[in-house]
Parts: sequence; C-alpha cells; structure tokens
Amino acid sequence: MDKAKAFRGKVLFLFIATSVLIFFITGRTPRTYRSIPRPRGPLNTCPSRVSEQTITPLNNTKHLLVSAYMDQRVNGFDIRIIGIFRRDSIQPLYCFFCCAGQLSTTTPTTILQHTDNFGFPFVTTDVMCQIPQNCNATHVTLLTQPDKVREFNQIWLPIRNQKTNEKQEKKLQFNFTVCISNLFGDYNNVLQFSQTLEMYRLLGVNRVVIYNTSCGPELDRLLQTYSQEGFVEMVPWPIDQHLNPSSGWLFSKSGGDVHYFGQLTTLNECIYRSMDRSRYVMLNDIDEIIMPYQHNDLMSLFNTLQQQHPNTGVFLIENHTFPKKPFEESKKGPLPQWRGVPGFNILEHIYREEPDRNIYHPHKMIVQPRMVEQTSVHDVLKMFGDKFKVPPDVCRIIHSPISTPTQRPLEQLHVDTRLWDFKEELLPSVSKVLRRAGLLS
Repeated sequence: MDKAKAFRGKVLFLFIATSVLIFFITGRTPRTYRSIPRPRGPLNTCPSRVSEQTITPLNNTKHLLVSAYMDQRVNGFDIRIIGIFRRDSIQPLYCFFCCAGQLSTTTPTTILQHTDNFGFPFVTTDVMCQIPQNCNATHVTLLTQPDKVREFNQIWLPIRNQKTNEKQEKKLQFNFTVCISNLFGDYNNVLQFSQTLEMYRLLGVNRVVIYNTSCGPELDRLLQTYSQEGFVEMVPWPIDQHLNPSSGWLFSKSGGDVHYFGQLTTLNECIYRSMDRSRYVMLNDIDEIIMPYQHNDLMSLFNTLQQQHPNTGVFLIENHTFPKKPFEESKKGPLPQWRGVPGFNILEHIYREEPDRNIYHPHKMIVQPRMVEQTSVHDVLKMFGDKFKVPPDVCRIIHSPISTPTQRPLEQLHVDTRLWDFKEELLPSVSKVLRRAGLLS
C-alpha cells in the first residue's frame, strides 16, 4: 500500500509540474486574452498574450488601455496608444515592443491628457513613443519600470495600422464612415435606428461604427443583421466592467468616473480606427442625421466643399432640433406605422426649432481623419488643417431626440420635410431590413 501511495504521489507531482510548465511555455490565460503559440527559436520570442478586449487594464496602475496605432504625423513619435487614465495617478511609463517576434529595448513615453475632461477623475489620454531602430513593430505594451521586464506577464496590444504612405488616399476603402458612441442603458429605439441607418445608406455612407455597452434585445437583432452584411461594425465597449461610467456630461451634476460612458475615448478611437480606410468620418449620435440640403448625397456636397475649402479638415455642422410634437399628417399624406416595432417614427418630426445663436450652440463634425489628432464632442482639440462652419442652408443636423426640455409654440417652429424627399426609397428599405431581422411580419 505504501508503494502504491508513493506511486500515485509521484504521478500527481508530475501532473502538477507539467501543468505549470505548460502554463509558462504557452502563456495559457483566462478568456480575456488570446494565447499565441510560441514558434521554435530564441527564448525571447513574443508576444505570449495579446489582448482581444477593447478595454485592457494596465498592470500596476489605475489606467486602462484601448488601442495602439502607428502615427508618424507628430515629429519624434511613431506610436500613439489611446487610453483612459486616472488624472491624479499619472506616472512615467515606457513602451516595450515586439519586433517581428523579438523583444525590443524600452523607450520613454510622452503622456498627453486631453484637455476636455469635464471634471471627471478619468480622462482620454494619448501615450506617445518611438519605435527603436531596426524594429519591425507588431505589438506594444507599457511598463512602469524600464529595467523590470517580465515578458510572460505582459499583455500586448496589436499595432492596428500600417505605416502611412503617399498612395494611401488611393487605397481608402470607404468615402464616409459614421462613428456612433455610445449605446448604453439597454437602448432599444429600433425604428429610429433603422430609419437613420437606411437614410445614411441613401446619402452615401459606407460604414457605421457603433460602440456598444448595452442595448435592447430587438435592437441587438437589428444590429446583428447589419453586421452580417458588413454595413455596421460593432465594437464591444464594456466600460461599466472597469469604471463607474456617468450617463451625464458634467461631473459636478452627475458624478461617476468618466464622461458619458467614455464617449470622448470612443470618438478618438473611431477616428484612428478609420484613418487608413475612410476619406471622411462623421462624429454624431444615432438620433442625429447630417443632412445636405442643396445636394442629394454627401459625396456631391463634399466635392463642392472641398473644392471651395481645400485645406479644411474639419467641417462643423449646426444642430437643429426636431421635436416629437406637433405632427400634421395632412402636410404630405399618411406615413407607415410599422406596428409592433419598438421606438418612434422620425418621419413624423417635421417641425424644426431655430437655434438661438446669441448663446452657445453645439455643432457636430465631419472630419478628414488624417488631419485630426485629438477630438472632443463638438469641436476638435488638435488638428493639422483648417475648420469651416457649413451654412445651415447647405447642410444641417436633423436632431430627433426622445424628448425635449421645453415645447415651443407652433408659430416659433418651421416646417421642414427634407427627410420626406427620400420617402420613395427610404420606406421600402426600412421595411426590408426590419423583416430581415424578424421584427416586422
């Protein structure tokens, strides 16, 4: 019996030792990270663990990393890492690269907090650094100590784009990308969402990027349909698993860790995500349609604007609110009801409020991403070209919110049925996508 026990003990010891050895060799980790099989070769091959998450905690800090991009537009830097940093805990950091399978030396960073934080403890932050000479960098991570490298503990970010070149413009995949941030609170306004996306398709938008914290079940079905056909790119955004996100824009009023579920970070991330593949990027919310009024599509509008303003990289579009009430069906006949579909019909929003231009009035933007370095919600923070405010009779935002704080008298409103100019194509396309998602019989 003692020999049998000793044998079983040896077997158990060998099993545990083998498991530990496999862990350190393969870097097997929880589901948050993807293990990369190590090729045969030198012991310092890399990376062992690559984050597949859109939000990755940075070891030994209170900070979060989002994504890394090649960016050689600013002298002295090659890489821009977008993150969400706690403002009172900024510390020196060092870039550590994987160079086509080989580890690099560390390089110091420059940490750039974005100037718009609206009083919140966490702020969108860019970490800038140089790639060492003769390094074909594929992945990057950050260290708090340059001389304490433990490669098997590092969580690597892939460098998501290639070096820019003069032929880049010819290779762009899209003319217009819309960046929508953020879906949260189980948002489920399916009807408005489908109408807005189909309207953008008619205007010439090629891709819609949506950062999703949570949405309702019917909207999820609709978005899965759009994703399968490639029109929508869904980016998971589990900010609520890492911070206490605010649903407001000002810390003094709403509290929380970070502005509006990390909206400022997602807008910047979307610009860099789109930089090498889209000629223009539109930064707006799902209840807003950037609508040309003298052209039938966005490309015609921007061919004209770019010719008139050749060095302009940021076009500011004025916001105009279209409240839910009143609605007069007699203006241009009845509209379909799409019974049973959650949400409301924005085609019933035909009265426009005129903004008070004597006070601050917000704009949204269409930008050339290669000319923008940092952005906020209503204006850019750093850029390389000019800005231009587009006259509202040329292009304006049709903003159809769920509610408005006050209701103006009818005589202060203007009838604006611009959306109805697209009814013949819009109505059947909305019904088609709702049926395809199983939301309309």
